[in-house]
Amino acid sequence: MTVADLEVLGVGDAEVAPPLDPSGKKITGRSPTRIALDRLRRDKVAVVSAAIVIVLVIAGVLAPVISNALGLLYNRPPSTPATQYLQYGYPRAEYGPPFGGYTWDHPLGLDPTTAYDNFARLLYGIRTSFAVALLATFFTTVIGVTIGLVAGFARGALDKFISFVIDVFLSFPFLLGALALAPIIASRFSGNPSLLSKAQFISLVAVLVIFGWMGLARLIRGQVLSLREREFVQAAQVIGVPTRRILFKELLPNLVAPIVVTISLNLPGYVAAEAGLAFLGIGLTGIPSLGQTILRATAFYDQYPLYLWAPVLTVMALVMALNLLGDSVRDAFDPSTRR
Repeated sequence: MTVADLEVLGVGDAEVAPPLDPSGKKITGRSPTRIALDRLRRDKVAVVSAAIVIVLVIAGVLAPVISNALGLLYNRPPSTPATQYLQYGYPRAEYGPPFGGYTWDHPLGLDPTTAYDNFARLLYGIRTSFAVALLATFFTTVIGVTIGLVAGFARGALDKFISFVIDVFLSFPFLLGALALAPIIASRFSGNPSLLSKAQFISLVAVLVIFGWMGLARLIRGQVLSLREREFVQAAQVIGVPTRRILFKELLPNLVAPIVVTISLNLPGYVAAEAGLAFLGIGLTGIPSLGQTILRATAFYDQYPLYLWAPVLTVMALVMALNLLGDSVRDAFDPSTRR
């Protein structure tokens, strides 16, 4: 019976029941974000990758708690005199498998030259890598989105100037900038180790941000060039909505998908970049990091393979999990890329 039939019978304004799907459940609308999150929950690769990332994040964030609970020290030898561990330059009894026995006192053995606990330094290295990657991703996203919005919405000389600046930064090699900055920082703060560590950390994040915002700015600019011709933007301009409100209230919500995808793909890139720069000796040296541990361990690989494989496998698992999670996020927010 239709609504018209009910009105003829005098029922009045009858409410139409929501439509039902073949299984008898009510059909309700879902937002694009909800649909994307549902796709992620059904993606087994995304779930496994997210679990690995969460475990490593928790391990890095709780590094001091875990180290103190296990009695592990990352910046000084154990209570036993270090000379008992450093036999001919190597902690023979503390290798760990495969060339030594496993011990709960030092799960991954000790550093061959300082007798620092390797497991504690691995936890703090994960923490450092995540801190660098998160800060660099945050500032890169803020700068790239802001400049991309302004460049895409502006017309004439301002758009051309911003595009020229983007091209200039893209033409400058990232590695050359890092190589030039590292000795300057080292010579400037060489007399104060604590300030040197902070300066290296800040300069590393700055280098990653300075040479990392251009790709997102170009992507956002291209999206805004298309969105600014849409009816809702033109209507907002006609009724006199301020430009700032149009940029951040009308355009920005429509750019969530590319921003989320870019963030998910930038994180593993910055983790790998931090490890690579530290391995080359132009990254962090005063605080534990995964790349710094890999650099120190290469000299002891023949006698102490676990010392090298532990940080290498950690970096590989972290970067691979973040990359797979980023691919799943991209597919969830942009189904057209699915194969």
